[in-house]
Amino acid sequence: MPSNDIRDVYRQLVLKLEERSRLGGVMGVMHWDQEVIMPKGAADARAKQMAALAGVLHEKSINPRVGNLIDKLTASGTDEFTDAEWCNIREAKREFDLETKIPKELVQEIAELGSRGHQVWAKAREENRFEDFAPILERFISLKTKWAEHAFPDLEPYDANLDIFERGMTMERLSPIFDYLKIELVPLVRSINNSDRKPDDSFLEGDFPIDKQEALGNSISRDMGFNFDKGRMDVSVHPFCGGGHPTDVRITTRYRTNNFIESLFAVIHETGHGLYEQGRMEDSLDLPVSEPLTMAVHESQSLFWERMIAQGKSFSIRYIDKFREVFPGFLKVASADKLFKAINVCRPSFIRVEADELTYPIHIILRYEIEKAMFDGTLMVKDIPEVWNSKMEKYLGIKPSTDTLGVLQDVHWSGGAFGYFPSYTLGAMYACQFYNKMITDLKDVPGRIEQGDFACIRKWLNEKIHQQGRLYSPDQLAKKVTGKALEPGVFINYLKTKYNAIYGLN
Repeated sequence: MPSNDIRDVYRQLVLKLEERSRLGGVMGVMHWDQEVIMPKGAADARAKQMAALAGVLHEKSINPRVGNLIDKLTASGTDEFTDAEWCNIREAKREFDLETKIPKELVQEIAELGSRGHQVWAKAREENRFEDFAPILERFISLKTKWAEHAFPDLEPYDANLDIFERGMTMERLSPIFDYLKIELVPLVRSINNSDRKPDDSFLEGDFPIDKQEALGNSISRDMGFNFDKGRMDVSVHPFCGGGHPTDVRITTRYRTNNFIESLFAVIHETGHGLYEQGRMEDSLDLPVSEPLTMAVHESQSLFWERMIAQGKSFSIRYIDKFREVFPGFLKVASADKLFKAINVCRPSFIRVEADELTYPIHIILRYEIEKAMFDGTLMVKDIPEVWNSKMEKYLGIKPSTDTLGVLQDVHWSGGAFGYFPSYTLGAMYACQFYNKMITDLKDVPGRIEQGDFACIRKWLNEKIHQQGRLYSPDQLAKKVTGKALEPGVFINYLKTKYNAIYGLN
């Protein structure tokens, strides 16, 4: 095929991909609206709207014209395409091959159940009634199993669901990683709980007006580099980063008047996600090549800022005076070192999003084990609360008194996002590995943080991670950035070194 003709075929494919991306952006804004400002009475209508749009997106994804364009491009053998263009072609083929396997009716039913399920979950969580949410969960397991059989017939159903969030990840690879983390972390948490040295974090409690918390969160988000001309911040039950485009990034948090740290760190976490979105390839914003690689890599960016930066001592040194300024009377007797130790207290808690970085992976492992059991049929939905509570007691030494504090706390299952949870801890491991490389590439990172110089950090992440889009696999990206694929031992060494020092353990 002549060069000009094949370039024209590629341009036609790009137009199709851009249209689909923009429709997906509309769906993203509708999801944000549902979580933030939609009237409760609109739930049924929104579920039908989401289902209708999911159907339109599905039809566009499986359009035979798209398939013909992809076939011509993949068969061309031309060397005229750049790596970025070949990535778009590969991603388009993967999406087309996947979507053509899924019946439209199944796509729509999953979308509608996800929208309706969110409202059922929110009400069940508020009223502590797992039995009201259980039928939604049962239906989702059935639908997502059926989806997996269509999408990835050669994979176990749970592996298929994992693959959507962390491409190439399987239970065979993930289970040994999580078993290793559990073996290392459960005894460490137990030793900390038995330690006589307990950092004081009582001064973090007080009366913190929401308007001042909001102003502080906005200020630090700006310091990190979040562009509010291309983003906004709001309130939701569960903090998240969404929106419809890298120029329309919407982050949320939630507030408690007796503690400002929870909200602030949620802002920092979601800003990390937002910076990834805003840092994508400017010339390909509506094309697959610029999209974030996987959810674990996305989480690595939010956790990089939350854990590696904001929970470091240099951050406390930088902002302790700012905290005192915003909340007069706060931290009068506390030093930056005491603040650092306070925000890094290890204390088992029921709620995942409030967990410290040491116990957080255990929350994820618990959910991973339950999801696996749900999909292989060894755990019935009605028995999940009992198993959840038993594992919490075994791993963390605490037992939830209500399902609201236990199995109903997370939003993910209400939307059918099975296989999502592992991304959080995989992301924490990537973040640690990326940070170790960054501090060798940049001079005096702690000193830069103390001076408020976050631009160099953002630039490093932008060049090494954000701008790489989907050009590489997660293992390839890790090797390109750090020289090695994912290494769980790096994460464990980091946690042991940090928390042994804080708690005076050997």
